[in-house]
Amino acid sequence: MTNLITMLAGGVNQYLAAMADSDEMLEVEDAISNVASTPFWPEWGSFLEMIIRLAINVVTVAIIVHACYYPKVKRRDYYFTFTLIGVSIFLLIYLMGGVKLKIGFALGLFAIFGIIKYRTEQVPIREMTYLFVIIAVAAINGLATSVSYFELLAVNVIFIAALVICENTVWMEHVATKLITYDNPKLAVPEKYDELKADLAKRTGLDIIRIEIGNMDFLKDSVLLKIYFKPIQNEFGTIDNVNKSGKKF
Repeated sequence: MTNLITMLAGGVNQYLAAMADSDEMLEVEDAISNVASTPFWPEWGSFLEMIIRLAINVVTVAIIVHACYYPKVKRRDYYFTFTLIGVSIFLLIYLMGGVKLKIGFALGLFAIFGIIKYRTEQVPIREMTYLFVIIAVAAINGLATSVSYFELLAVNVIFIAALVICENTVWMEHVATKLITYDNPKLAVPEKYDELKADLAKRTGLDIIRIEIGNMDFLKDSVLLKIYFKPIQNEFGTIDNVNKSGKKF
């Protein structure tokens, strides 16, 4: 009886081992068939469409970054970031278009990149706006496969035109701001406003438009001022709103 049970157990083990080998063989065969079924050469029509849309996207992003953003800020780090994000988002969305992306996925991309904050420095609102525009352009160029090339070009031109109009100082005057710790709080009173303005203009050499008076520290004999002035060069900065601790006011 013991020998019979042993023989039956051995047969079951052999059967299970054979089944496992067959499953592994099926998985290997499926993997080989998947590799073999993937064509090396693409359908040239779809490949040409991708190249044309990618070219439209790259040209649009280049104009936005190089002609609208970079001349005023001169920050190469954001130039690098905006350009690569524009290309990456386009390729991600376009190549995954075959899986029938839902609107939630597209909105999820905006949410992910819309809340980006670097640990060493917070992204200023102007850079975040450009980042959102770059993502929007790449998403439209990658997802809008049912529209004509003329319509796609028109949408890209509208984006560029809107940025050019908003960045043009002919339409609106840019006023820069600066935080100053002033050492004479006696002048920071309404009746001596003109004297305070003249003293600050003499010290800073700036064309001051108006002054806001902040916290006064009579122990240290100082007062925090925020001055509004016409910038010497038409450019934007982020350091003017940062104090010594790195916190923004």
